[in-house]
Amino acid sequence: MHRTPISSSAISSIGYDERSAVLEVEFRSGAVYDYFDVPKRVYRELLKAPSKGRFVSRRVRDRYVFERRDS
Repeated sequence: MHRTPISSSAISSIGYDERSAVLEVEFRSGAVYDYFDVPKRVYRELLKAPSKGRFVSRRVRDRYVFERRDS
């Protein structure tokens, strides 16, 4: 999946696969998380959010099944 670099103190890049509804988040620490069954509207809201890290913490992290993987 292609990830787009973003301006954030906590997150370095994000990607989204519409077909599988997977949101991929790469944190500045190097950790990469895949969040499953994320609606496209949530991805679009994330792109517009003034604080990407806060958005992921409040609207993604504890709401969707995820898997941590190697970058």
